[in-house]
Amino acid sequence: METSIIKIGNSKGLRLSKTILEKYNIKDKVELILEKGQIILKPIASPRKNWEKEFKKMSENGDDKLLMNDVFDDENLDEWN
Repeated sequence: METSIIKIGNSKGLRLSKTILEKYNIKDKVELILEKGQIILKPIASPRKNWEKEFKKMSENGDDKLLMNDVFDDENLDEWN
């Protein structure tokens, strides 16, 4: 498939059709891979990828403390009944 490089301000960009965006599930970001004279665009599958590993690391370092109480002193929990 051939496509044109377009001018975007002082830069240039590549326009992808709606069909391609939908077919490859491309949302807001792609991974750009430069490999052996090729440019590969790869959809970013999960915005929360590796969070579990990072949360575990935070716990091990003691960095997973609440920054604010989950219940406020003036909160009326009876309103939710």
